[in-house]
Amino acid sequence: MSSLPYPAHPQLAVSAAIFRNDKVLLVRRARAPSNGLYSLPGGRVEFGETLHAALYREIDEETRLAIDIVGLAGWREELPSAGRHGHYLIMCFAAHWVAGEPVLNDELDDFRWLPPDNLGNLKLTGGLEAIIGAARRLIKSTTCDETNS
Repeated sequence: MSSLPYPAHPQLAVSAAIFRNDKVLLVRRARAPSNGLYSLPGGRVEFGETLHAALYREIDEETRLAIDIVGLAGWREELPSAGRHGHYLIMCFAAHWVAGEPVLNDELDDFRWLPPDNLGNLKLTGGLEAIIGAARRLIKSTTCDETNS
């Protein structure tokens, strides 16, 4: 039996594409498994915790922001590979910023509010641009629905 530093089974996680004034929040991971890469804030779901409860908790822990969850934008699966450990299924949500300014915990070392279609040449986690695009479409469709109501 090996003593892996990561569980030998898939981990469920959540993340949020948080939109504020037509910009999305990206954070840079300061630890493995995505050290040095920009991504969305989020983290593991705890046993017995709903996805929404986990997302609110993780966003509060990582950024201290208040958000309003709009809906599920998609999912990503991260498999173990060379130099990367752990197997994660990440449920990615679209959210509106409600209040606060980012106050990062020790898992993150930078943040940026960026236009979703201009993320520059940042090093991103896999599939991030597609998830941000899906989240943006979801945000726009719910905004249009609310406007037409």
